[in-house]
Amino acid sequence: MVNSTPQVVTIAGSDSGGGAGIQADLKTFQARKAFGMSIVVALTAQNTLGVQSALPVPLDFIDAQFASLKADFRIGAVKTGMLFNGAYVENVVKNLKEVDFGPLIVDPVMVAKGGHQLLDQDAVDAIQNKLLPLATLVTPNIPEAEIIADMTIESEADMLAAGLKIQGYGAKNVIVKGGHSKAERARDLVLFENREQLWLSSPRVNTENTHGTGDTLSAAIAAELAKGTDLKDAIIIGKQFIQGAIADGIDVGHGHGPTNHWADLSDDIVVESE
Repeated sequence: MVNSTPQVVTIAGSDSGGGAGIQADLKTFQARKAFGMSIVVALTAQNTLGVQSALPVPLDFIDAQFASLKADFRIGAVKTGMLFNGAYVENVVKNLKEVDFGPLIVDPVMVAKGGHQLLDQDAVDAIQNKLLPLATLVTPNIPEAEIIADMTIESEADMLAAGLKIQGYGAKNVIVKGGHSKAERARDLVLFENREQLWLSSPRVNTENTHGTGDTLSAAIAAELAKGTDLKDAIIIGKQFIQGAIADGIDVGHGHGPTNHWADLSDDIVVESE
């Protein structure tokens, strides 16, 4: 009998504080009723106050994790998160080319909450030129889109220009997330490979509990794709999920707390087609 359980994998770093990274991804997969698996590229000692230490796993151990999952599971979608440095990006790209894990969602984790760039230029180059051409969808926030597109984003017109530049690297579809903008409502721009454009807007939530928002959004989209949801609906559901998770926050730790993966989907998302 064919196993019809949706199966999805995250390739990212472990967050000992549980709010971001692989831990946020697995919580999201569970909440969206998909069976989650992981390929760990790095371990971090972190909490809501920041990252205290990071330890990359050996590259051949990443190979081993890919081989284990390939040998035993029918994976319907895969997402990437923090990939540590250029050598790790290239290793993940090599392995992704050797498996069929379904649609690839690239969450290009590049910038820390405080604005510090996490990846060196070699890693950025590897993401631009080697990872993005494999991507079904890439989900940068404004600071990440500025790095990938090598431009400043100060307006919605700039978001569009950056998204088109990112598509120029080979990514089929792009979300430029507008949460870092100054607009009254947060507006995300979605560019599809068929040239369709979509704006998703949501009310801003006055909260410090935003740790892991990008991980959670991309994981929710990946889970939906593993379930067979079409891409546009998967993106809208992902946005509803993260909006609910932020709006119905939980209070743990003393810094930027996590989102609430138990929350219901939000009905505050406005979808505008261009």
